Amino acid sequence: MSDTPLKRALVVGSGSIARRHITNLRNLFPGLSVVCVSASGRSLDPAEVGASEVVSDLDTAVRQKPDFAVIASPAPYHLSHADELLAANIPVLIEKPLCTSARELDATILRGYTARIGVAYNLRFMPAAQIVKNLIDDAAVGKISTAFAEVGQFLPDWRPESDYRKGVSAIKDLGGGALLELSHELDYLNWFFGPFSRALGVVRNAGSLEIDVEDTVDVLLQQSGGQLVHVHLDFLQRHPTRRFKAVGAIGTIEWDLIANKVLLFHADGSTETVYADPNYDRNQMYIDQMIAFIGFIKGEADFESTLDSSMQVMRLVESIRMSSDQSAWTEVEKAL
Repeated sequence: MSDTPLKRALVVGSGSIARRHITNLRNLFPGLSVVCVSASGRSLDPAEVGASEVVSDLDTAVRQKPDFAVIASPAPYHLSHADELLAANIPVLIEKPLCTSARELDATILRGYTARIGVAYNLRFMPAAQIVKNLIDDAAVGKISTAFAEVGQFLPDWRPESDYRKGVSAIKDLGGGALLELSHELDYLNWFFGPFSRALGVVRNAGSLEIDVEDTVDVLLQQSGGQLVHVHLDFLQRHPTRRFKAVGAIGTIEWDLIANKVLLFHADGSTETVYADPNYDRNQMYIDQMIAFIGFIKGEADFESTLDSSMQVMRLVESIRMSSDQSAWTEVEKAL
């Protein structure tokens, strides 16, 4: 495929993330025909989603033999859409989360097509994230004993032009809830530290948003060597917060995802700004992710956000849910 120019791409879904992918693809590859199909089967206007063309159903889209597809449908449909496309040998970039329950994977063909699957955990493509990963890998603050990851933003402020209660994030049957919607944090923690052995979680709904999914998640994740990571996810904070901190033997790493800066606090009391770019265009990480995925399906490079790494996220999700239900520590590998 590397010597053949891309002619046609498919985007499954018509929501905000689908439209972002469509716009980016058309800007990146002006000669590419970007086809969109609604996940629900509703009729679309190309101008509504910014696509070159719209089709009525996935079967029609598959018969057009796109070079690759982006699955940006609601999470409960990710695996069925991926199965149909992969069976036709069409590579897929699946929006996060991979699915709504790890058990759903047992009935799919995905494991036989790992060389054609990427999962869109786009935070990995932020330059700041890659710097933090390198600092951890290089033991810049020595052995890390404890880490913290927090993200919170008031759900009605996410897309103020629409009723948040009717959005995917707020509806259980569409894969909503803080645990799945904010699973980026679980993905980058796995990426930074490797798999965790057990989890202690509390998943709850504070009741103030009139939604049927959890709006708050608090978790302790533990590695087999004893290292602990504290995780907080919520839909409630009126002042948006997204940050990570790793406490090491000779210093501390702090990453503020909203300010887009990485700080190192050294043992001598000094503070070093390792990275700061407040003007970073956050659409760039989606562009870089797409470029990396296309390189991957052309056989030119690896794509780090794989089926296996995303399955590990789903194992964490299952263990957190089980721990909350049982009010006890849960072994991650035994949660399935």
